[in-house]
This record gives sequence, structure tokens and C-alpha cells, in this order.
Amino acid sequence: MTKNHGTFNAQAEVERIRIRRTEARRKLYRKSRLDKYRSELVAMKQAGASCADLVEWLRVNHRCKVNRSSVDRYLKKLPEVNAATTDVPEAAQSEEDS
Repeated sequence: MTKNHGTFNAQAEVERIRIRRTEARRKLYRKSRLDKYRSELVAMKQAGASCADLVEWLRVNHRCKVNRSSVDRYLKKLPEVNAATTDVPEAAQSEEDS
């Protein structure tokens, strides 16, 4: 028979298991090839460039071959692009109300 060196704390065990499972679920960030050109991509997108335009710019100027949908997904994840696109409809709507 084994000796019990203390009382079993079920609540503490459950907490340790949940913490371990939460850490295992956490997504790992993999650096994108587009991170090097983030500021330029954002500036051109805000200036009105399409994702196809950005792909062409990356291919010609930086020899970086990526798909248009990859650029689109990358830009959608950026807070500075999303903040700029959500502010535009409000400004357009206030002009219409005037």
C-alpha cells in the first residue's frame, strides 16, 4: 500500500489540467513573408490599391511571389487596415446627412 502524503485537492488538479489545456490550444504565431512590407502594403491599400495591385508590386519590386488571397487575408488581420475601413462608411454617411 502506498502512503498518502497529503490530502488530494480535486479543485487544484482541475485548475492545473485546465491551464495545461489552455496553453496547448494557444495558437502559435508564424512570421509572415509579408511582415517585412507591412507599412508599404498598408499605405498602398489605404491609397486605393487592390490586392492584385499589391501582389504585382511585391512580385516586381521585391521578387516575392504570393497569392492575391494571401495578401487579402494578411491585410484583414491588421488593425490599422480594419480601423481605416470601418471609419470610411461613417464619414460618408455623415456627408450624406448634411
